[in-house]
Amino acid sequence: MTFRDIPDLALDELDKDGAIREALDRLPRSSRSGFLKAVGGGLATAIALGRPPAAAAALSRGDIAILNYALTLEYLQDAFYTEAERKKALSGPAAQMARVVGAVERAHVKALRDVLGRRAVARPFFDFRGVTEKAPSFIRTAVAFEDLGTAAYKGQAHKIESPQVLAAAIGIHSVEARHAAWIRYIAGSRPAADPFDQGLSQAATLRLVRNTGFVGRRPRTRAKRKKPPFTG
Repeated sequence: MTFRDIPDLALDELDKDGAIREALDRLPRSSRSGFLKAVGGGLATAIALGRPPAAAAALSRGDIAILNYALTLEYLQDAFYTEAERKKALSGPAAQMARVVGAVERAHVKALRDVLGRRAVARPFFDFRGVTEKAPSFIRTAVAFEDLGTAAYKGQAHKIESPQVLAAAIGIHSVEARHAAWIRYIAGSRPAADPFDQGLSQAATLRLVRNTGFVGRRPRTRAKRKKPPFTG
């Protein structure tokens, strides 16, 4: 399956250097409680007692880094769908998808932040450059994000040390894959064309995210607009 299989979905703005077309062929409905159960009794107990830093302390440095990497991607998806909901520019299946998936991504962010506690990376600022304001641009961007998230989770699975964290990550990965299939169906494309999917490395994933131009260290403002754009 390639982006060429998606009819009339130009990616010029999103895929500035063609990297998404090359790499994305190669993260769900998880609630906070479901994630915590998957992560394990010790971590869940620590969080329930209001000590999320203790939960993070029980994890290896490598697993904390992977969870923060996942959190970074979830921030991106959370902000994207939340903005689409707030803009109220979508209708029909696209609007329903934004509403349902947005709630799931917000649950992912909440769960990951609760597990990581003070070790959670900060939420960046976002400027989606108008792609949430029209259905075609929203759909093509959602396809890219969901394919990217699914490939990113798969690419980290073999590096996770904790069996509990692995179980939780797989739980998120399967839901991200369902999101990807849903938005591809909305786009008029086959949900899957190949019997096997490839994972994507952190370096490749983060490069793709940077190339979108959607993420910044501070809010962007535009002089021609009466109000600054939504910044996640």
